[in-house]
Amino acid sequence: MGVESKRRFKIKGLQEFWVSTFWRYPNRLFALKAAIALSVLLIPFVSLNLSFIGVTLALGALAGALSETDDHPKGRIKALILTLISFGISSASVELLRPFPILFGVGLVGSTLTFIILGGLGERYRGVTFGALLVAIYTMLGADHSPQWYWQPLLLPAGALCYGILSLSLLAYRPWRLLEEQLAQGFEDLSLYMKKKSELFPSEAEAQEKLINRLSLQNIQVVNSLERCKNVLNSYADALDDQTLLRPYLHQFLLLQSLHERAASSHERYDLLSKDTDNHEMLEGLGQLLLQLSQACHQLSKSMLTGTSYQHPVALKWTISALNDQIKRQLSKHETNNLSLLLKNLTQSHVSLQNLNFNVETGLLPRVDRDHRSLWERFTEQLNWNHPRLRYAIRLSACFLIGYVLMLVLNIEKGEWILLTSLFVCQPSYSETRRRLFQRVLGTLTGVLAGVFIVQLLPTMAGQTLLMLVATYAFFVWLRKNYAVSVVFVTIFVIAAFNVTAGKGLIILGPRIMDTIIGAVLAIAAVRFLWPDWQQKRLPGLLTVALERNKIYFSSILSEYQEHQTDDLNYRIARHKAHLADNALVLAWKSMKLEPKNQQKFQKHAFSLTYLNHALLSYLSALGAHKNTDKYISKEQQEMFLQIEKVLAQAVSALHENEPCDPSIGLHSFLDELSTLLNSCEKGVERQKLVLIYNIAEVSEQLLREASLIAKET
Repeated sequence: MGVESKRRFKIKGLQEFWVSTFWRYPNRLFALKAAIALSVLLIPFVSLNLSFIGVTLALGALAGALSETDDHPKGRIKALILTLISFGISSASVELLRPFPILFGVGLVGSTLTFIILGGLGERYRGVTFGALLVAIYTMLGADHSPQWYWQPLLLPAGALCYGILSLSLLAYRPWRLLEEQLAQGFEDLSLYMKKKSELFPSEAEAQEKLINRLSLQNIQVVNSLERCKNVLNSYADALDDQTLLRPYLHQFLLLQSLHERAASSHERYDLLSKDTDNHEMLEGLGQLLLQLSQACHQLSKSMLTGTSYQHPVALKWTISALNDQIKRQLSKHETNNLSLLLKNLTQSHVSLQNLNFNVETGLLPRVDRDHRSLWERFTEQLNWNHPRLRYAIRLSACFLIGYVLMLVLNIEKGEWILLTSLFVCQPSYSETRRRLFQRVLGTLTGVLAGVFIVQLLPTMAGQTLLMLVATYAFFVWLRKNYAVSVVFVTIFVIAAFNVTAGKGLIILGPRIMDTIIGAVLAIAAVRFLWPDWQQKRLPGLLTVALERNKIYFSSILSEYQEHQTDDLNYRIARHKAHLADNALVLAWKSMKLEPKNQQKFQKHAFSLTYLNHALLSYLSALGAHKNTDKYISKEQQEMFLQIEKVLAQAVSALHENEPCDPSIGLHSFLDELSTLLNSCEKGVERQKLVLIYNIAEVSEQLLREASLIAKET
């Protein structure tokens, strides 16, 4: 009995170690899968002095892991088949055309254009086509060491197959794991958003803009997580015959959307609230409440990954009770409070989390937005000179062609690294490419220095193999967190791989650094001179889209107040699109700071627009957060909102015509009347509603002014 107890204790200990070390952290699990696949392929063949076979299989597994997308198991199988076919064709084409430079150059450009355009069809195709380009370059690198032309076209797909089988086996063990990972990441990103927002309670006016712009950057992460959740949900829905199996995950997705709307909402300017000394203690309490909600979202994320039941924090109920008591004490002293709506909003978030699993199996099955375009429609849409995907394909093809010509003309040793660097550095926009350039060069230099030192410490074949496996694990752990750090480890992997196959790991260090610099320069030159997509050119269009999306979101909110819909899919789509447009403005402002000084014409405007649009979206979210409250807004208030909506619609129409907004359609007189009404209104819930109306109108007016200034300058 004692032996059996010890055995169970050990098994339990191992399970706890597995969950706490790997299962809870998707990045570590991803890295572990890749490291295991590579170890299975490397160790046996290196031990048998068949290093070329082992390393080539390992590179195939590496490319397969980088090509993997979040998909239902059935979709994963389809993607794996596509991966094997594309890897085989890509590698065979390189081997067969390599003796004919002109044909090879034509094939290189043609295949790059084709793969990039096909990658625009969807996430599944994007991963596979990127992997195919990567495999083509791996084949070029290994061609001199290959005994026969057909070895690499067989070994590289075989390596990808090995990784794919391992990954599918793990997915078969937990078929819903991908959904759980994406939803968990969404709640984790929302947790960080709430944590950042808690800093606003209380806050000084000087810190407002910086805090709100930091919030808008974090909002990008939340909205991107929502987009990924939606895509994975649709992937599972397409593969399942019984849609009700998705019900728990659909409800969690709706909860995430609802919590995000409430977290993103603003009822009043925080600097004005902080100025009122009567509010100070209450604001600190609200900040603490928001921090506790952040911790609750973090706990929910953790429970999704570990498979444990979510335990709602008891402290939340106590904090809310204390804040309600404080409001009651103020009322008993005949004082009024202008924070009750904000408390009500956060309380509803607490209730939603508390009732997470309540009535999940009943009611209407929620619907999720999906892309209804056919593959052919998506493909033909990209065949337009103004489409960013086609421009990106041409830029990358130009980088590859120039790099290949330089490699031949200058007889550059291992010049294939030029193409590999361009593949990773060249991105659709100038700012992304510039960021990748510094990360790639810095990571390569650091990796070379570290690799030289470590290789001297581990001179044996076993040591080199171990180094490759450790570097692989570290590369995948850091890949989604810090690209520069991941480059350090992949560089170490390459040094060890060349040492294992040809004993030339240290010899290729000089060419590796030089080729990296050349490839990075080609990438930055391509985005700088081939259809440079400067943000100052895009800003007017982005503003128009943002105002239009906010107007549609505004209209959807008002429609919900007039007649609440059982299925609010159209409302959720409008809200999500408004956030996507806000993200585009934020990214434009962020990207503009990395562009050449002479291309930063609207830098100040971009900052103002980012701040104002996010503020408008926050106020609209506050209005939307109360849409389920009966008779929340009166008929008079409804008329006020309709007046603001009408002005926004007129402004959007003017911007579509590339004309400055007509001053007569502004909200000056409306704001004056509302200001007079506010001055005569006592503190309380009704005044808070009027303040919200005023804030929406004021920010809309400021956005119209900024839009007019940009229209005049363009």
